[in-house]
Amino acid sequence: MADMDRRRISILGSTGSIGVNTLDVVAQLGGRDAFDIVAITGNSNVTLLAEQAVTFGARLAITADDKQYATLKDALSGTGIEVAAGRAALVEAGQRPSDWVMAAIVGTAGLAPTVAAAERGADIALANKECLVSAGELFVKAVADGGGKLIPVDSEHSAIFQSLEDDQRHAVERIVLTASGGPFRTWSREQMANVTADIARAHPNWSMGLKISIGSASMFNKALEMIEAKHLFNVRPDQIEVIVHPQSIIHSMVGYTDGSVLAQLGCPDMRTAIGYALTYPDRPKLDVERLDFAKLARLDFEAPDEARFPALRLARTAMDRGGVQGAVMNAAEETAFNAFLEKRIGFLQMADIAEDVMEDMVGYGSAITMDDVFAADAEARRRAAEAIAQKEMAA
Repeated sequence: MADMDRRRISILGSTGSIGVNTLDVVAQLGGRDAFDIVAITGNSNVTLLAEQAVTFGARLAITADDKQYATLKDALSGTGIEVAAGRAALVEAGQRPSDWVMAAIVGTAGLAPTVAAAERGADIALANKECLVSAGELFVKAVADGGGKLIPVDSEHSAIFQSLEDDQRHAVERIVLTASGGPFRTWSREQMANVTADIARAHPNWSMGLKISIGSASMFNKALEMIEAKHLFNVRPDQIEVIVHPQSIIHSMVGYTDGSVLAQLGCPDMRTAIGYALTYPDRPKLDVERLDFAKLARLDFEAPDEARFPALRLARTAMDRGGVQGAVMNAAEETAFNAFLEKRIGFLQMADIAEDVMEDMVGYGSAITMDDVFAADAEARRRAAEAIAQKEMAA
C-alpha cells in the first residue's frame, strides 16, 4: 500500500497497557501496511519501545527518560529510526504531522504533548485523564480550535460516547458511570487501612497499568472519570452518577428525559474502545471475546460507599469549586500515590492528603492559561509533599 494511503498515527505512551493494546489493534487492522507510525513514546522500558519501533516501522521513537537515550539509540542503531529523549521531545512527538494521536501517557506528563497534538488539528484518542481533569476547559477549546475530533478511550467514556444520540443531546438527563468497585468493594475501612500496593493492584476484571489499577482500588480513577465526563459531554456535575457494577459488562449508560437508558455492553477488553476510536465512525473487525448472554448468570448493581471511598466526594467538590481544583486534586493524589508505593503513607491516607491540599488551596488561581494549570499542579505537589512528611513525623 502506498504511503499516501496509510493513515498516519502517533502513540504517546506506547509501552504502557493502553499503548500495547493500541499496537495490538493496529496489528489486527493491517499493521505497517495500513498505518504509518509517525512517532511512539515510552518511559524507561526502552527494550520494548525499540521492539515496537522496529516491528511497526515507526519513524521516531522517544523515551521520556533522558538517562535511557543512549540505550535506545544503541538498540535502534542501523534501523533508520530517529531517536530522541526528554520532556521536550515528547511535545515534539505531539507536534509531528499525523492524523490520529493516542494520548496514553499516564499523569500530568501527558498534558503538554497531547495539547500540542490537539492544537495542530489531530484527532485525539484520549486515554490520559489529566488533560480533562487538570485543564478541562482549556483542553476542550484547544481541540475545537485545532479542528480535530476528541474521542474517548476509557471504556466508560467510550460507552457514553457510543450511547449518545447526536441529535438528542438536549434530551440527556444523566450520565451513569459504572465502576467495578475494585478489589476492596466489600472491605471495611479498617481492612483497607493495612493494604499494600501489591494487594491494591490486583484488579478483579481488567488488566491495566499500576497507576490505574490502584486508582481503581481507591476509586480515585472513577473520581477523575467524573470530572472528565463533565468536560467531554458538557453536562452539569449533578447529572453525573456512579454505580458499582462488579461484573464490568455494562461499561456505562446515558439516561434520557423520556426515561430511556442506553448502555454499551461487552467483555472487559480495552481493545474494543481503542479500535472504535481508531476507526471512528466505522467499527473495526477485532479478535476479542464475544459476550455470551446465556453464560451471564447475573448483573449486579449497588450504590458506591463514599465513606469508604471518599475520592468520589472529592471529585464533586472539585467540580463545584471549578478553577484549578481539578488540577490540585489530581496533583495531590499523584504525589500521595507515589508515597504509598514507597510505603511512606497508608492506602487510606492518599485521599486524606488530597483533601487536605484541596482545602488548603481553595481560591488559589484560575485556569485561564496552561501556565496557570502547571503552576497549580506544582504548588499542589509541593504542599502534598509537606503534608506527607508531616504524617511521617507524626507516625
